[in-house]
Amino acid sequence: MPDVDEGAEHEGEAPTSRWRRALAVIGPGVLVAATGVGAGDLATAAFTGSELGVSVLWAVVVGALLKLALTEGLARFQLATDETLLEGAVRRLGRWVAWVFLPYLLLWSFFVGSALASACGVTLHAMLPVFEPATAKVVFGALASLAGLGLVSLGGFALFERVMALSIGLLFVVVLLLAGLLWPGAGPVLAGFVPGRAALGPGLGWTVALIGGVGGTLTVLSYGYWIREEGRRGLAELPTCRLDLATGYAVTALFGLAMVVIGAAVELERGGGAKLIVQLAALLEAELGRGMAWVFLLGCFGAVFSSLLGVWQSVPYLFADFLGLVCGDSQPGQPVDVRGRPYRAYLWGLSLVPLAGLFLEFKAIQKLYAVIGACFLPLLALTLLALNRERHVGEAKNGPLASAALLATLGFFAYVGWRELA
Repeated sequence: MPDVDEGAEHEGEAPTSRWRRALAVIGPGVLVAATGVGAGDLATAAFTGSELGVSVLWAVVVGALLKLALTEGLARFQLATDETLLEGAVRRLGRWVAWVFLPYLLLWSFFVGSALASACGVTLHAMLPVFEPATAKVVFGALASLAGLGLVSLGGFALFERVMALSIGLLFVVVLLLAGLLWPGAGPVLAGFVPGRAALGPGLGWTVALIGGVGGTLTVLSYGYWIREEGRRGLAELPTCRLDLATGYAVTALFGLAMVVIGAAVELERGGGAKLIVQLAALLEAELGRGMAWVFLLGCFGAVFSSLLGVWQSVPYLFADFLGLVCGDSQPGQPVDVRGRPYRAYLWGLSLVPLAGLFLEFKAIQKLYAVIGACFLPLLALTLLALNRERHVGEAKNGPLASAALLATLGFFAYVGWRELA
């Protein structure tokens, strides 16, 4: 039988097959990007741009690199040990880690679940103003939460991955299109990649918020479960993980850069989350017309719904993993059973319980969530510094560059946590 040239085989491959092959490589990184970019992150970038202009573009890159260092360290540990970071921390640092982690997980789930449902509700109301704003937030927010529950429950990981890729693609096109229409010129943009006096002086608070807002917090742990779903094991998969993480955080950085450019082109009043996105849409309508404003809201809905869907799909992994560890049922290297009771019970709870927050004024709760999120990331960096120095990770242990990046991440987010508490 004659040999078949591999390149020729790929050349004759159907576009759908090539797309699936590419998604298998960069899929988990795309999921990190889609889950980590929500209404709050987009609003923070837009308002920072409105306050400081494009002089803070460098801060977006720094934020993406810090989150990349954390997630790459997590991937290295898992590929070297065949344990998720939660499993490794509990088995090597003690069971107390699991019992400290659980209350954080429950608090985070409620606050973030409420914020995401609210963001979906407000954004949908801006697109379809058929109710009073307060009613619309509740009705549309609940519908978005239930839609996420249905997609995760019925579609499995494959459908989830495709919907997330579609959502992030929609946001990518819309935000970059608007940034291009509001482009201030190559000179100011290039100058924005050099730290300036405004960003490090009077505007330091907004610069810090921008760096901290790029990417996710607890959701970075989800990457370990997603690469298990893709069947990645062993350090031979580390280059693939680095490629898809670089892709994911490059996409995240591009969103942040584009939103800073958009924010710098219009004057914004202070606001939070989805409300600021709606205000930005109104200003874009005045600048570019109703059609472009609606397109922008469509892209923003893609952002907030993909974040909701990513949280609904991934956070139950953490609870199921926790329960398996404390009950002694956890098997190293085995994917979480998404049909099992722990996963499905937490998915239903996450989809329903935080809906109570749709009826509340959320200013104080959002402040508490900001503190909790800021405190989690330095603890994650500290855990990776400890676990990736031990002998069991072998050649995957932290090198000088990885250690420096994790120390920088530890220092920065510890500072952010202190600022929030102060």
